[in-house]
Amino acid sequence: AKTTCPWSKPMTFPKYAQGSSLLFLFVKSPSLFHTHTLRCSGPRAKRCLLETIPILSWLPRYPIRENALGDLISGISVGVMHLPQGMAYALLASVSPVFGLYSSFYPILVYFIFGTSKHISIGTYAVMSVMIGGVTERLAPDSDFMNWDNVTNSSIIDTVSRDAQRVKVAAAVTFMSGLFQILLGLVKFGFVVTYLSEPLVRGYTTAAAIHVIVSQLKYTFGINPKRHSGPFSLIYVCYLVPQTNIGTLVVSIVTIICLILAKELNAYLQKKLPVPIPVELIAIIIATVVSWQVNLEQKYGVDIVGVIPSGLQAPVFPEASLFGQVIGDAFALSVVGYGILISLGRIFALKYGYRVDSNQELIALGLSNSIGGIFQCFAISCSMSRTMVQESTGGKTQVAGALSAVVILFITLWIGSLFEDLPKAVLAAIIYVNLHGMMKQFMDIPALWKKNRVDMVSARRSRPGSGCCFWKTDLVTYWYHTLHSCTSVLLLQYQVEGFRKLVLLKQTTESK
Repeated sequence: AKTTCPWSKPMTFPKYAQGSSLLFLFVKSPSLFHTHTLRCSGPRAKRCLLETIPILSWLPRYPIRENALGDLISGISVGVMHLPQGMAYALLASVSPVFGLYSSFYPILVYFIFGTSKHISIGTYAVMSVMIGGVTERLAPDSDFMNWDNVTNSSIIDTVSRDAQRVKVAAAVTFMSGLFQILLGLVKFGFVVTYLSEPLVRGYTTAAAIHVIVSQLKYTFGINPKRHSGPFSLIYVCYLVPQTNIGTLVVSIVTIICLILAKELNAYLQKKLPVPIPVELIAIIIATVVSWQVNLEQKYGVDIVGVIPSGLQAPVFPEASLFGQVIGDAFALSVVGYGILISLGRIFALKYGYRVDSNQELIALGLSNSIGGIFQCFAISCSMSRTMVQESTGGKTQVAGALSAVVILFITLWIGSLFEDLPKAVLAAIIYVNLHGMMKQFMDIPALWKKNRVDMVSARRSRPGSGCCFWKTDLVTYWYHTLHSCTSVLLLQYQVEGFRKLVLLKQTTESK
């Protein structure tokens, strides 16, 4: 394998040094790394600018005739999906649904400018939302906003102050996670994706799906459990089942059944329909109309979304006093969000034959989160379901993502207030149905055991505590164990890969 060195003539590396040519070059000729001087010529500065802001390189050459129609249809389709998913995943983050719409607008525009993947759909994601929810509920619990009501002689929660504080916490941790991603991108941390195996990522997302489902039980049954941590905390929720609101439970069951049937119909007609049926959008429209006509909140006590302010929020810098309390959670968010994004981005890059710059993706995602935090968004990544729709409906470039942001802008400015009567149980049902694909990943364990037991251990360890954490609703404890598991698995895979290279090097040396 011949590699051209910028300071010398072409050099030939031994076979065993392939993949480590930089280290081999340093060992053979260390002086090369000391004699090189930094020079900034015009072409190099231009290349640096185009690599930092990719839109400057591809947008002027955008083929309108070939890509415009497909990107337009794809952008509208994905924008329609952003509405129900953004509102639903905002519940996971324990903030008002309107902030899910903001998170589906600002970060997308930033990624449109700085991102390198042409097909992934940036926006709200269940795993990231549930991590944010763990932080917001820990730093702004209901107990801190209890007021005594002299009329009813009981304590009530000041939901306005609580929700405002939770938005501040979510914005602070999102801003910090974005800064971490920018710093990691600048130090070329993108190489770590080499050691993120597919079983590790799939096991991690499966464990997160379990906790997402548990966190939404209160909206399904219409109960108000207090925050409780420790082993077997789910049993505490079971004690509240007799307090179930029957109206809320009926709404949940009907919505789940209808969504499952509609998605099966979508799958059956997949080859016949040019665009998938937007079942989530249809569900929230029907549910909102029924709730408004029947008055579900007043007659049956069904919890609804509530006030959705029209317009966009003014930029506000996150409270610096919260940074020290969320720094650990911010780092976990930065690593998890990047791992999900780059894994999906590389799949489509390999399929369509283009290159995704892993370090630039870190910077693009970091800018999306840090700027989004200033506009009171919560941390985002990419979604498999939206990405599949964006690709299947003809999306070929990042323009499709920008058009989906325009759809969300239209909804936020003019028609968002129409969904104030939407039951929260419907949003929880949308989350359940969208997570069924992740739950199917439990079937990976028998296949991995037969194929590669190291991969099976990776997937198993990514489910924290080997299943014990299923019973924990303390999300902070969960994410600590998950991060520890992922770190140990990465080190294990790094050691295994290094051992394999050592064996290959030794065999090559002995053969000579």
